[in-house]
Amino acid sequence: MSQHKSLQGVSGLVVKRNVLKRFERVELLRKRNQWKAGDRVHSLRKTKPDV
Repeated sequence: MSQHKSLQGVSGLVVKRNVLKRFERVELLRKRNQWKAGDRVHSLRKTKPDV
């Protein structure tokens, strides 16, 4: 019996995500020098994932 797509392991995850988690957005903004320590974590600017 085969396994359903949604139950496959991490190796099956090859789809590029369009949405970042909050901590990923903060890290990306930190790399771009657009976020400083002490800035609000809510209402972050929109970011596109790096390729």
